[in-house]
Amino acid sequence: MRILCFLFFLLCCFYIQAQETENIRDLMENQAENILDGDDLSEWTERLDFFRKHPINLNKTNPLELKSLIFLSPLQIGSFFSYLANGNKLLDVLELQAVPGFDPETINKLLPFVTVKPSSAYQQLRLRQLHTEGKNDLMLRYTTLLQQQKGFRDLPGSRYLGTPERLLFRYRYHFSEVISAALVMEKDAGESLFNKKTGIDHISAHFAFYKLGRVKNLVIGDYSLQFGQGLTLWSGFALGKGPDVTSVAAKDLGIKPYTSSNEAYFFRGISGTLDLGKNISISPFISFRKLDASLKFMPDGTASLSNINISGLHRTDTELKNRKSLKQQVYGAALQYITDNLNIGLIGYRSAYQHLFVTGSQLYNAYGFTGRHLSNTGLHYNYTFNNIYFYGEMAHSLQSGWAMVNGALATLSSKTSAVLLYRSYDKDYHNFFSKALGEGTETNNEKGLYLGLNYLPVKNLTWSVYADYFKFPWLKYRIDSASSGYEVFSQLVYTKKKIFKATLRFKRELKQQNPDAGSSYHHLDKVLKQSCRLEWNWKPNRKFNFHQRTEITQYQKGIKINEIGYLIYQDIDYAPMSSDIAGNMRLAYFNTASYNSRIYAYEDDVLYGAGSGLYAGKGMRAFINVRYRLMKPLDIWARYAISIYNHTNTIGSGLDEIAGNQKAEVKFQLRYQF
Repeated sequence: MRILCFLFFLLCCFYIQAQETENIRDLMENQAENILDGDDLSEWTERLDFFRKHPINLNKTNPLELKSLIFLSPLQIGSFFSYLANGNKLLDVLELQAVPGFDPETINKLLPFVTVKPSSAYQQLRLRQLHTEGKNDLMLRYTTLLQQQKGFRDLPGSRYLGTPERLLFRYRYHFSEVISAALVMEKDAGESLFNKKTGIDHISAHFAFYKLGRVKNLVIGDYSLQFGQGLTLWSGFALGKGPDVTSVAAKDLGIKPYTSSNEAYFFRGISGTLDLGKNISISPFISFRKLDASLKFMPDGTASLSNINISGLHRTDTELKNRKSLKQQVYGAALQYITDNLNIGLIGYRSAYQHLFVTGSQLYNAYGFTGRHLSNTGLHYNYTFNNIYFYGEMAHSLQSGWAMVNGALATLSSKTSAVLLYRSYDKDYHNFFSKALGEGTETNNEKGLYLGLNYLPVKNLTWSVYADYFKFPWLKYRIDSASSGYEVFSQLVYTKKKIFKATLRFKRELKQQNPDAGSSYHHLDKVLKQSCRLEWNWKPNRKFNFHQRTEITQYQKGIKINEIGYLIYQDIDYAPMSSDIAGNMRLAYFNTASYNSRIYAYEDDVLYGAGSGLYAGKGMRAFINVRYRLMKPLDIWARYAISIYNHTNTIGSGLDEIAGNQKAEVKFQLRYQF
């Protein structure tokens, strides 16, 4: 309690301000349950930060650029270009009110990132400008736990070989919208800062060039690929189901330079987009990487594996042995025809691996991928016709299965929009780079029908609802027969100008799973998860902002296991118009019967460090973030977070285990822009 009182004392002594924009906070809050361990979501914050400094000229933009603004739906983007196609030219951003589908809330979100003024002419680029007018961004981050984990003790067996600190170094350079470069180096907790054999644990870098005549972009080094609906080719984080029902229509960005610290979801080589004329472009790519994998060696010396390790952790002898043990080669191209209201794309690529994939002997693995080579092809489209946005993709893994998704997003009236989506993924569809909408971690063995609705019954009130029915024709892990389930979601949001916002949300999900060990029941058990959330945000003036949430969750398996959990937290922000000190803080109480009834909630962090917090067990959690602007180009961030659990003597398991009932983390970050 002394620690918690000290945190509130700090709140009174410092000027407090949220670190992330409201747009990012809403997005991460809505996607909290879809975020996997290791996902680096900084690209969302960095993207908006870039457009805040380099606003999009709405009179000279394109669909791909507007897709980068995550809060715009595909139908709104199509409606905007239809408006321009009718001979309209914006003289002021507020004229967006005349564009069908652009409500006041959307326009308010857009204002910081768009303009109608012409941008600087990059055609007059001179070599000396790269130095005098280029922007440099240097960031250093240090993170550590204050308690010692079991893996750092002097154990006779497996132990962590490195130090407990997590370190991140990132340098970025960009010149207008023409050139960008980045260097990222990272060390995870438990890893060595420098290994004589392997060097620095993780290094990522790229050089990117844009708008070079017919060359739309060229990336050398690390990059990500996002095409279509994510069925054929997608790397990096992808949005899933959420309160904004339009999020199930993916907004692909094509080729993007990679600046994340995640060690799994990227390609390494060269890629680019070439304009062939008449709205046709081709994006060839080639990648060579070494991946982590646990190999099994045969008597003849050959090696095989069952899966790839994507954690990026190299802390123990075993993890170091698996580091970069599998060579991967990927090459292919995407051919696209793009206009303001139509996009048709054809993708083909081949991935080759050094060692053979061999699935396990379990029956659910009967249709798993085997071999060393995999070829994938896909056809995707989207088309805006009046008030309807049609989209879809069909994909095929050669010599095996097919996958397909088709949907439509429609504005039914000035108050109503709807989404209908059908997906069908064969049990033998294989793809290492797929992030399509679905319930499983892999895009296969699933069929589903999704229906969503956004409705504005009265002024200031929005109702979002969706229902998703899905079934799995073949077995899955811990599911020994065909199964099915459904998910329903409903949310009411009331807003009063920019002062008050209240949200009431209900979600129910039903799936099937094998009974627990020892059960006499020989059929699948029903697994029910449902939650109810009430939250409000009150901003009485330009300085204060209060955010509070109460959430109750239920987990039930069969007729025996029934768990209830709840979370209550209070965020308080204080943001004066001008101050060198800023920050935010939270005090939370949670009580869940087990991990099954866990609750996710977005947590503010240092810049580009935002993510999802997991609340399980019984206890309290608090954190405080403080930013201090030492001088105009130099910012310093500090974060302190602590979790205190009731009635427990240890936290975590395995080598991550901590003795005691407290887990505290400190984080420092320095950012220098010049």
